[in-house]
Amino acid sequence: MVVSTEQEHPKKAFGWAARDSSGVLSPFKFSRRETGEKDVSFKVLYCGICHSDLHMVKNEWGSSTYPLVPGHEIVGVVTEVGSKVEKFKVGDKVGVGCMVGSCHSCDSCANNLENYCPKMILTYGSKYLDGTTTYGGYSDIMVTDEHFVVNIPDNLPLDGAAPLLCAGITTYSPLRYFGLDKPGMHVGVVGLGGLGHVAVKFAKAMGVKVTVISTSPNKKEEAIEHLHADSFLVSRDQDQMQAALGSMDGIIDTVSAIHPLLPLIGLLKSHGKLVMVGAPEKPLELPVFPLLMGRKIVGGSCIGGMKETQEMIDFAAKHNITADIEVIPIDYLNTAMERLVKADVRYRFVIDIGNTLKSSS
Repeated sequence: MVVSTEQEHPKKAFGWAARDSSGVLSPFKFSRRETGEKDVSFKVLYCGICHSDLHMVKNEWGSSTYPLVPGHEIVGVVTEVGSKVEKFKVGDKVGVGCMVGSCHSCDSCANNLENYCPKMILTYGSKYLDGTTTYGGYSDIMVTDEHFVVNIPDNLPLDGAAPLLCAGITTYSPLRYFGLDKPGMHVGVVGLGGLGHVAVKFAKAMGVKVTVISTSPNKKEEAIEHLHADSFLVSRDQDQMQAALGSMDGIIDTVSAIHPLLPLIGLLKSHGKLVMVGAPEKPLELPVFPLLMGRKIVGGSCIGGMKETQEMIDFAAKHNITADIEVIPIDYLNTAMERLVKADVRYRFVIDIGNTLKSSS
């Protein structure tokens, strides 16, 4: 809990913010709270650009408030810790993902599922316990309750690890929870973007047979040669889809655009699971009859709790899993957003905050 006196000596912070739904970001000075007794303060070195940042900047989900400092794939080095912090010390490499607070008292929190807490506080565009607005990682410093900070192992490069704090946990969690992590299983991954390419890497590291499902035939070589997927399906090719009917134990669907679910349900074996992790702006059409004829499940999954997020990062370090990234300077941010709209990135933009964001001092 933040005590009121801590707001009397706020930290000067500097970042880039959207002022309205035009989609344009520009330099922005603001304040972070003083380091509380359970807080970790860290210098931000890199921050990934998630597709949800784009949705929020443009208010496409209808929940944005401005000014908005996006960014929830944040990594850096600890500069200060509160007197009651137990897990971190100055100099540690750390990260913050999609949330910075929860109630700590509901069933979800009691079961290490803070991501499903009804009072979860998002890393940006949310209200903190003291009523202040949360600002994300397109900025030079972060101050976060230690419970919502993860340790980044030394062998993981910070720039490539940053997107794991959203894209990584978003795909790792459903593979684990829905039991799609058993060696020899066959899992489909729909969409080969920021989420999809990480899903392939995690599934392969778990010993799972992976088929990438895409509308773009030109991604086949990338999927098989670079990401080592076992096979590739063009979802618009009726013959290919027909040949793969009933062959998969599960599918992780990472697509955030409107797309038909019927062909995907057809790829599942009986008792198969289609798990949605992308977030389309409009409802999708769900045909029920094919679910009945095979006891199939359509489910959803949203990031993961803090315990599982640390588990995911440790798994990534053990198996040398990082996101494929394009590192950019902060002043390229608006161009990067325009390219993101066109899906013109392989596969995640990461902002070099440490070297290119000029200090607020």
